[in-house]
Amino acid sequence: MSVSATTRPPRPGEVDGRDYRFVSEEGFDRLVEQDAFLEWAEVFGRRYGTLAGPVLEGVHAGKDVLLEIDIQGARTVRRKVPDAVLIFLVAPSEEELARRLLGRHTESGPELARRLGAAREELAQAMWFDHVVVSDDVDRVAHRVAAIIEASRTTG
Repeated sequence: MSVSATTRPPRPGEVDGRDYRFVSEEGFDRLVEQDAFLEWAEVFGRRYGTLAGPVLEGVHAGKDVLLEIDIQGARTVRRKVPDAVLIFLVAPSEEELARRLLGRHTESGPELARRLGAAREELAQAMWFDHVVVSDDVDRVAHRVAAIIEASRTTG
């Protein structure tokens, strides 16, 4: 699993290097200048990016590398790595997505409305992904994603 870099501060319980690589704005700028990212984007006023080095190391070692990225990042990955397998995970409903966001205790009011609006816009773009998986049950989703990955090894 790739660990994204971000300029946002850690949420309670998040650990640097496990959940994200937390970097300063200046550090992120340096990484952009060094062309260190496979993809990066600004999302809700913060920057997020996937460092190319760890991804390429994993791929060259024959490993499957999972990226947890947004639509902007997926478009960049599709352009840079055309044979990447893109899986769009979608909540079973907008109500469930709102419940999950509220459960994190990181969004409310206008921020929640903004995130839900962005989710609607992203859902409208799901058709250009290779697969769409409804995120309704963790075990079922994990098995479905694993099956997609396994199938891509035999067909890719």
